[in-house]
Amino acid sequence: MKKKVMCVFGTRSESIKLAPVIQALKKSLYLTPIVVVTGYHREILDQMIGCLQIEVDLDLNLTRPRLSLAEHTALMISGLEEAFNKFSPDLVLVQGDTIMVMTAALVAHYHKVPVAHVEAGLRTADRYNPFAEEMYRRLASQLSTLHFAPTQQAVENLRRESIEKHVYLTGNTVIDSLIDALEQLQTSQIDQKKLFGAADFTKYRVLLASVHRRENRSAMGEIAAALKQIVDQFPDTQILYPMHKNPVIHDLIETTLKNHPRIILIEPVDYVSFVWAMQHCFFILTDSGGIQEEAPMLGKPVLVLRTNTEREEGTKSGALQIVGTKREDIFQAAHNLLSDRGAYDLRARSVTPFGDGQASHQVVNIIEKYFAMM
Repeated sequence: MKKKVMCVFGTRSESIKLAPVIQALKKSLYLTPIVVVTGYHREILDQMIGCLQIEVDLDLNLTRPRLSLAEHTALMISGLEEAFNKFSPDLVLVQGDTIMVMTAALVAHYHKVPVAHVEAGLRTADRYNPFAEEMYRRLASQLSTLHFAPTQQAVENLRRESIEKHVYLTGNTVIDSLIDALEQLQTSQIDQKKLFGAADFTKYRVLLASVHRRENRSAMGEIAAALKQIVDQFPDTQILYPMHKNPVIHDLIETTLKNHPRIILIEPVDYVSFVWAMQHCFFILTDSGGIQEEAPMLGKPVLVLRTNTEREEGTKSGALQIVGTKREDIFQAAHNLLSDRGAYDLRARSVTPFGDGQASHQVVNIIEKYFAMM
């Protein structure tokens, strides 16, 4: 009888990074995936599920507006308990560093079900930055049995925490999804006007912005001022900004940036379309983790609007530059890329420090071997 692997996710990023694993599980002779969706930023998640062709077995629909972290944790635990009781999985598969990852690992522990953690071992060594993700992933590591590390640095981070058993260097599954998206784009037509509004990738140097992290809410004024200063200083630029569905972030962005003629605010687009925008933009300003992994492969410089990153491999390659959230620092870094072609070309090189596109197959092969040894 096939072993049941319950794949749990609830965010856009998790769906992108678990989709290729779920597809690989479907092809396994020994494993069968059970897909459980917790639901978070409902509209974006539904868009991703459709785009990535994920078949959902249980939708817990735990989306609630403006919950505190404690309330969200309690809701996740009770909802996930329902999933465990319904399916009695043999293993739980989670990805990344969200509140869902931590709570799924905890409920699995209560049920004495092993946990497999995709993208394990990322660390900043600052428990409050990113908040609260740094502690979510640390706690998940302590509760997990199988650890799928995306890079050698992640492996070493786990070893420093005395986690050495069942640690596997696999690469990051986001590269698998990125390669799939690039293949789709070779045969797909993108409706630029419909998706990106007034953004004109032929007339302007379009900068892609994506800022949504909880710790950056208080800095949105500085970030917005920097974006305005960039487009005012460089008339040949536009900024394309897909707005996050978090109501607090969404309202801040719309209130501060909606009236500038060359700052294009749009609703979130599907993954393949977003990859097209990354391909064709000049560079990216973001606090997103996934974009820090995808952009280097596309040869796009990234200004990281954070004070640290758990993806040091990207900074070492030169693809990523940590600039923080102060207006002047963001502007100066952007000014350098926009005015110095040599500096830009030095950064705009395709590098792949995060994987080769085979991570999902490795994950599934390792899980098969784990059960074979039991």
